[in-house]
Amino acid sequence: MLWQRVLTALVLLPLMLGMLFYAPPGLWAFFTALMVLLALYEYSRLCGMSAGQRLPYLGGTALFMLFAAAGDWMLPGIAWLLVLLFWFAGMPLWLKYKWKLAADWKSAAIGWLLMLPFWFGMQLLRPDTDAAASLLAVMGLVWIADIFAYFSGKAYGKHQLAPAISPKKSWEGAAGGAVAVLVYMTIVRQIGWLDVDWSWLSAMLVALVLTAVSIGGDLLESWFKRAAGVKDSSRLLPGHGGVFDRIDSLIAVVSVYAAVSGLLG
Repeated sequence: MLWQRVLTALVLLPLMLGMLFYAPPGLWAFFTALMVLLALYEYSRLCGMSAGQRLPYLGGTALFMLFAAAGDWMLPGIAWLLVLLFWFAGMPLWLKYKWKLAADWKSAAIGWLLMLPFWFGMQLLRPDTDAAASLLAVMGLVWIADIFAYFSGKAYGKHQLAPAISPKKSWEGAAGGAVAVLVYMTIVRQIGWLDVDWSWLSAMLVALVLTAVSIGGDLLESWFKRAAGVKDSSRLLPGHGGVFDRIDSLIAVVSVYAAVSGLLG
């Protein structure tokens, strides 16, 4: 229901912005780890993992993130290359061939490939509160693309983008989201939120690539749910579904942006 979506958003958005701009690194690491663990729990349910399988899977992941945060670990270059390979090759192939998840080691590894680079990316792109605006600019791109794609699709959508996966998404909606992102990125670059010295053309190209990645992340999670026969990843967030539902595009965009930043930095 609409009122549930609005109320939930009124709680979640201030919480996210408060953590982003004011939380010290340790609390930020904990907050984002909690987000990742909830999404990974929902992912494990989509895989069909039993409670006995989920406990060591989630517990081991939590322990790894604890050691990583305590030791200030960062992913090596080879890991970031694997992230880019997954999002630019693996994700399109997954959507094309419509592979299904299962309660096995391969799906467990994919879960880590989705969630852990996202978590490391949130630490890399926001080492302290001074970098909050730059990360917000990246996150804002996802939100702008999603919002304007929705309204553009409602108003003009005639050609389905991925009818077997998400019938309501259209090419017109994707185009509307992309145009809005170009305007948004122009503004963000002008006011200096981006912590990089890009030309206008470079910023626009990056914006279009990230918009495509955002759509891919959304479609991938939609396929996971469709293959599992469920509408939402969970019912944790009233009116919004689950955590994975809310951060699917964010996972893709932050992971890719962080991978490029990690490789170039």
